[in-house]
Amino acid sequence: MALDTSKIAVKKLDRMMAEIELARLAEEIAEHDKLYHQEDAPRISDADYDALRRRNGEIEARFPDLAREDSPTRKVGAAPAGRFAKVRHAKPMLSLDNAFEPDDVEGFFQRVRRFLDLPADTPVEIVAEPKIDGLSISLRYEKGRFVQGATRGDGVEGEDVTPNLRTLKDIPERLKGEAPDVIDIRGEIYMLRADFLALNEARVKADEPLFANPRNSAAGSLRQINPAVTASRPLRFFAYTMGEASGPVGKTHWEFLQTLKGWGFHVNPKAKRCASPEEALAFYNAIGAERASLPYDIDGVVYKVNRFDWQDQLGMVSRAPRWAIAHKFPAEQAQTVLNDIGISVGRTGVLTPFAILEPITVGGVVVSRATLHNEDEVARKDFRVGDSVIIQRAGDVIPQVVAVVMDKRPTDKKAPPRFVMADVLAKGHKHPACPVCGSLAVREAGEAVWRCTGVLVCPAQRLARLSHFVSRLAFNIDGLGEERLQLFLDKGAIKTAADIFTLRARDGVDAEPLATWEGWGPQSAQNLFNAIEARRKVPFERFIYAVGIYQVGEATAKWLARHYGDLPTWRQAMAQAIIDRDKAPDEKKPEKIGGEFANLCAITGIGIKMADDIIDFFREENNQAALDALIEAGVEIEPVEIIQPPADSPVAGKTVVFTGTLQTLTRQAAEAQAEKLGAKVAGSVSKKTGYVVVGADAGSKADKAKSLGVAILTEDEWLKLIGEA
Repeated sequence: MALDTSKIAVKKLDRMMAEIELARLAEEIAEHDKLYHQEDAPRISDADYDALRRRNGEIEARFPDLAREDSPTRKVGAAPAGRFAKVRHAKPMLSLDNAFEPDDVEGFFQRVRRFLDLPADTPVEIVAEPKIDGLSISLRYEKGRFVQGATRGDGVEGEDVTPNLRTLKDIPERLKGEAPDVIDIRGEIYMLRADFLALNEARVKADEPLFANPRNSAAGSLRQINPAVTASRPLRFFAYTMGEASGPVGKTHWEFLQTLKGWGFHVNPKAKRCASPEEALAFYNAIGAERASLPYDIDGVVYKVNRFDWQDQLGMVSRAPRWAIAHKFPAEQAQTVLNDIGISVGRTGVLTPFAILEPITVGGVVVSRATLHNEDEVARKDFRVGDSVIIQRAGDVIPQVVAVVMDKRPTDKKAPPRFVMADVLAKGHKHPACPVCGSLAVREAGEAVWRCTGVLVCPAQRLARLSHFVSRLAFNIDGLGEERLQLFLDKGAIKTAADIFTLRARDGVDAEPLATWEGWGPQSAQNLFNAIEARRKVPFERFIYAVGIYQVGEATAKWLARHYGDLPTWRQAMAQAIIDRDKAPDEKKPEKIGGEFANLCAITGIGIKMADDIIDFFREENNQAALDALIEAGVEIEPVEIIQPPADSPVAGKTVVFTGTLQTLTRQAAEAQAEKLGAKVAGSVSKKTGYVVVGADAGSKADKAKSLGVAILTEDEWLKLIGEA
C-alpha cells in the first residue's frame, strides 16, 4: 500500500515522505491548473488551491534540494489549450505570491526595505488595487494600434484570442495620445455580477448549462472559437500593468495608471496609494467591507511597489515578482456530507430542492441546510446523496452548495444514484405531485423550476406566507407560530395578513370566541391579543421584509427603507418606476431606462432583475389591496430617518458585535446607532470583526474575540469612541 503523505504535517515529514508528497502535490496542482486555466471548470475552491501551493512551498523551504523541475513554484497557470494558436509573451506574465494575514503584509514591506537596503524609517509607497477575479490578458500595441491579444497560459506562452478581444468595447483599437512604439498592456477580463445573472437566466431559457460564477463565465465567453459568441457576451476589461515596453511610460506605477486612462483604458477607480502597512491594511479592510456591494467579484487586494526603479531593482523570484503581493480574502467555505435532498414548497408554490447536510460552521454560522436552487443546478453539478460537498456562505447570502468533491465519491456500484426530481415527486402518486398537498406538480417549458398547481388549496403556500409575515425579522408576533397559524387557517379565523390585526375585533362575532377553543382559555387568548397589539406598530424595514417580495431579504429591506423613508413615498416611487420600465421593457441597462427605475437599481444590492421583481409586486392589484387592508386594519408603519453616515465616523466600514447586557442602551438602540455611523453589525465574531462591545455577563463571543485578537471595548469605551461619552 502506497504511503499517504497528504495528511502528515510538514514539520513531521522526513526526506522520503517529503519527496513523495512533493510529487503528489505537483501532479494534483497541475491538474487543478489545467481545470482552471484551460477548461474554465475549477473543481476546488481558491482557498483549497492556495493551501496546496502553500504546503508545497513549506516543504520546499524545509528540503530545498528536493524541489522538482515540475514544481508548482516554477510554473504559472497551465499550458495553452490546442484550440488556439500559441503566443509567446515577450515578457513573462508572472503570478503573485499571496499574503493571508496582516503579518504577511508587514513582512512584505520589510523584505522590500531589506532588499533595497533602505533605512527603517524610509517610506515605501505602494499602490493597492482590488484583485479582480477574472481572466488575465496581455494586449500588444504597435505604433499605437492593437495588433495581438493573448491569455496568460503558463506565463510564457498563451492563447491567441485577438479576434475575440477586438469585440470588447473596453479595449481600444488605437491608443489616444503618445505611446511607446511597442507596449504590452495587461489586465483582467471580467463580467459584472448583474450581467452574469442575466446571462445565466438566458441560458436557462435556452436549455443550456449554467456558468458557475462570473469568472468562469468571462473565461468561457472569451475562449470561443467563434468571435460572434464573444461579442454577444457582456465582457469588461480593467488594465493594471504592462509587459514589454520599447520606451518609458513614467516613473511610477501610479503615473502609469493615469497614462492608461489617457490612452482610453478603464482602470479600477478603487486603486489607492498607501505609504505604510497600516494604510495598506486599512484599504484592505475597507474594500473587504465593500466587497459584497461592488458590481464585480474580487478575491483580495494587490499591493505593488510604486516606483519603477525600485521594481527593477527588486526583480523576481521563481514565478513571482518581489515588488508585488496579493492579499487574499479569507474564504468562507467548508466541506461536509450531503446526507439527503429534500423538497420545500415556497410562498409562491415553487418546489425547491435543498441539501440536508452534516452540520458544519461556515462564516461564523452553523449550516445544516443549503439551497440547491433547482433541478438543473443539481444535475449540472451532479449532486448525489452521500457525496462530500463544498459549501459556502458570504455575508447574509443563503448558504449554497458549490461543488462535489469527486475524489471522495465511489467509482464502483456503490456510487450513489443521480437525483431526478420527477421520480422523487412521484413517489406514492400516479404523477409528480406537491409533497404537501398532493396537487399536480409541473415544470413549464422554458422554466427552471417545478411549481405546485394547487395555489388555492396548498396549505404550504398560505401558511408559509403568514409564517414569514409574523417571523422574528418581520412583525415578530410572539405566540403566533406555525402550529397556531395552521389552527387559525383550519378554522377560517385568519385568511390574510390583515386578518391578524382584526382578530380581536372579530372574536366571537361569527364563531366561537377564541377563549372557548380546545387548548385555549381567557388568559391565553388575551395574551395573544396583547402580543398582536404590541406589534401593530412596526419599523418600515421590517414591514418591507414582512410583505414577502421575491428576492427581498432582510438586508435589501433595510436599504429600501433607508432610501425611501416611508410607505407612501415608496409606493409613489414604484408607481413611477413602473411607468419608466414600461417605456423600455426589454432594456437591460438601468441607466438607459432612467427615472425612478434607475434610482431603484442604484440602491445597494439591487440589480435590474430584483428591481423588476419589486415593481412586479406593485403591479399586482391584489398586492396593492393587501397593503391597503393592512393600513385599514390599524397597522402603523414607523418611518425611517434617511441618514448618511458622517464622513469622519470612526467606525465606518467596521464590523461590530455587541454581546452581554448593556447598561445605558438597549441592544437594538446600540446596533441602530452603530449602523447610522456606517458600521456593519454582526451577530458572530470572526477575524473580520473590528470591535466587540461587551456588556455585563458577556460570554463566548468575548472569549472568541480574545482568541482571535479582536479589539474588545467596554460600553463606556464604545461610547467614547463614537463621541457619545
